[in-house]
Amino acid sequence: MAAPDYFEFLGLPRRLNLDAAELQRRFYALSRELHPDRFSRAPAAERERALSASAVLNDAYRTLRDPIARAEYALGGAGDTEQPPPELLEEVFEANEALADSDADEIAAAHRRFSALLAETDTSLPALFARYDEGEPAAADEIRAALARRRFLKKLVGRLENV
Repeated sequence: MAAPDYFEFLGLPRRLNLDAAELQRRFYALSRELHPDRFSRAPAAERERALSASAVLNDAYRTLRDPIARAEYALGGAGDTEQPPPELLEEVFEANEALADSDADEIAAAHRRFSALLAETDTSLPALFARYDEGEPAAADEIRAALARRRFLKKLVGRLENV
């Protein structure tokens, strides 16, 4: 059986910018309707369907309420996060050297730089999401690239913080 589409399951349009209050309202309404306790006296198959639907509902809500997770879900993932974005290759190489050398000043500078790039990427996403929602064909690929860049930067910033 194919996994249900989270947008469809919640009766929402397949958009990256969602009304958070509407999402929450639909979640609570479906939670009341599908809660397994409502089916405690039902046949076993019906109880199992309610339990399964409740699990899907919780996964859908958890995914769709977070803009990044929602975009990754809608677009099928964030792309390759192991390779640094080509425009950052030299800086990533220098950061890795600083980590290997345990150079605290260079590590701190790299942390500031990559944290700023992460924030810049996050700031760019709402406009990209709006373009996608308006049906612009190139937006999906640009969002995938931005999400891959974001995931890579977040991982690198985490490594720099944990030194």
